[in-house]
Amino acid sequence: MYHPLPLYIGLRYTRAKRRNHFISFISGTSMVGITLGIVALIVVLSVMNGFHKEIQQRILSMASHATLTDPYGGMANWREILEKVRAHRDVVGAAPFVEVQGMLVNGSQVSGALIRGILPTDEDQVSDLRREMTRGSVDDLVDGEFRIVLGRDLAAFLGVGPGDKVTVVTPQVSATPVGIMPRLKRFTVSGIFAVGMADYDRNAAFIQLSDAAKLLNLGDAVSGVRLKLTDMWEAPRLAREIAYDLGGVYRLVDWTQMHSNFFSALAMEKRMMGIILFLIVAVAAFNIVSTLVMVVTDKQSDIAVMRTLGISPGRIMAIFMVQGTAIGLIGTLIGMVAGVILALNVEPVVGAIESLFGVHFLDPSIYYISELPSDVHLSDVLSIGAGAFLMSVLATLYPAWRAARTQPAEALRYE
Repeated sequence: MYHPLPLYIGLRYTRAKRRNHFISFISGTSMVGITLGIVALIVVLSVMNGFHKEIQQRILSMASHATLTDPYGGMANWREILEKVRAHRDVVGAAPFVEVQGMLVNGSQVSGALIRGILPTDEDQVSDLRREMTRGSVDDLVDGEFRIVLGRDLAAFLGVGPGDKVTVVTPQVSATPVGIMPRLKRFTVSGIFAVGMADYDRNAAFIQLSDAAKLLNLGDAVSGVRLKLTDMWEAPRLAREIAYDLGGVYRLVDWTQMHSNFFSALAMEKRMMGIILFLIVAVAAFNIVSTLVMVVTDKQSDIAVMRTLGISPGRIMAIFMVQGTAIGLIGTLIGMVAGVILALNVEPVVGAIESLFGVHFLDPSIYYISELPSDVHLSDVLSIGAGAFLMSVLATLYPAWRAARTQPAEALRYE
């Protein structure tokens, strides 16, 4: 015999036709349960990864990787700063901006909005606003024309479209003969954009940089400079290095700080969903306990004979651990392969189900996304497989220990 004895006998028990078909049924059920649990876990986490990636791309299509502002007010030397940061090896693009929280008024409709002044050509370096335009163009934002580009939902709420007028109200005040009044200015709507994120579509508006500076009495200054970096994941470190190289005092904010709560919530959601779904795998894995307990009961006489032949309790324990581990390993491998295949083809599978039953799971008018995005992470697949296999091994310990404690005399008394 050239095989290790526990491995040989354990595998033989696994593939042998048992007299008790119920034990075989429970063993198969455990294997199928592990497989289905792993498939569900891989597919769900991949779809969540896809949603997170889609949301992240939509946010970063409008938000800069980092923002430099002057903590003491307007940034007057912004042209000099632009030249320096654009020369930095880790900066892909930079653009000046003027930003203010204001109100937009059209008749009886009033809405708060983040109003940002931009230079259209420079803005292309740090955001995808031009690509997100559905009506009009960012090039219509001409100095002195006092034109404004609105998010789709904001324009719908105000009831305006290209060519209509809206009144911009800012927190700055002006002294008039009748007293202190907020600064007001009529703007012409020149375009509509749609990102697919309510933060922008409902709450953002863009105007020309010089018009914004005039509106806020900034003169030739701007609020700050927005940066696009070579590696957005290294934005905190790279932004600090850039600010240090500039040599001045600046307020620095990167995209991880601006949306920290949101991305933390997404990470927590994925973590909790993984834990909940992993319970399916746990239930299936611990079905191995009942399977092996019944196998140990069924094999009492075999265990007794092996003990009388001199096989140690440790090797008896190893035999049944091999059997349970084999069930878990087969279920885990099949589940990992099937889960990855399904996750990579989730869109056509969902499309086929929608066509077959005449339903539509994601209405683009509600969710903005009409298809299920999927992003398979190798780390997720490996961690799921390792966790399921480990639980399968742990589930074999008690039945195997119980088999090792079998007393030959007691087991063979009635044989």
